[in-house]
Amino acid sequence: MTPRRSGEAGFTLLELMISLGLFALIAVAGLALVDSVIGVDGRTEARLDRVADLQRAMVVISSDLDQIAPGPLGGDAAGLRFRRSAPGLGGPAIRVGYRVTDGQLLRVVDGRAQLVLDQVTAARWRYFDGGWLDSWPPAPDRSLDWPRAVVVELQVGGPGGGNLRRVVTLPIPAKAA
Repeated sequence: MTPRRSGEAGFTLLELMISLGLFALIAVAGLALVDSVIGVDGRTEARLDRVADLQRAMVVISSDLDQIAPGPLGGDAAGLRFRRSAPGLGGPAIRVGYRVTDGQLLRVVDGRAQLVLDQVTAARWRYFDGGWLDSWPPAPDRSLDWPRAVVVELQVGGPGGGNLRRVVTLPIPAKAA
């Protein structure tokens, strides 16, 4: 090993190799951190999309029941049928129903099925009339009456899944002509 002359400055090969090794370790740690953040972001995005789907489904159900039109309401624990006011003023009432088929909550409007929510493992509809009932109407002579409230309880899968419950109060029905 020869001594350095004054005025000569530089790094030895060993110093360069150590610094490159440290830089590589820092780069690998940084890459792992970025990959972890991207993975969390993707999972969060999927959960947020699912929560938006769940909220949209509950808004559709509530909106339909909020615009219920005079006429019969019928249902059991598996589904619900009623008439709602048509969009726009003075239009005829349209028939609306809900049911779960093959893991999908379907909204049936005048015979056409529309997907409201997927990955539904179970749905239960109940009707409040002084107590919760599993079917409506409770008697044939009450076919034009409505319950005071309708509740839907959904079990859903997927990110953000779990149990959902929405209670919608109904107005006092006007008798159909």
